[in-house]
Amino acid sequence: MPPQKTILHIEDNFENRVLVRRLLQSADYQVLEAENALQAINHLRRVRPDLILMDINMPDVDGYTLTAKLKTIPGIKQIPIVAITANAMRGDREKTLRAGCDGYIEKPIDIDTFLDKVAYFLRPTTSRGEFNG
Repeated sequence: MPPQKTILHIEDNFENRVLVRRLLQSADYQVLEAENALQAINHLRRVRPDLILMDINMPDVDGYTLTAKLKTIPGIKQIPIVAITANAMRGDREKTLRAGCDGYIEKPIDIDTFLDKVAYFLRPTTSRGEFNG
């Protein structure tokens, strides 16, 4: 059996954290949660998750800024970061990718496809094409 994957979910909304936690735990992922940038950085000082799920619209430090900062830190910059956001206007996906996100999942989360998307972003970069799920 492959080792359990660890996912850091950075999200300020309690209900969204609960939903994502339940979905991820149902697929046997270990879930770390952070409500803001400071909590996320504190987790990253202790643990190197396999994936970071990043809310974009957070108070204090937004997900664009936090992603850009994380992508400059040795030991963290190679961890895939996937934006989870309600920002679905033209250009928003591109803005998240420019900030350094490796992918984009729209809110509201589609519970039927969410775990497939997460599994896709946990695959090695060399075996990923464009996600079509």
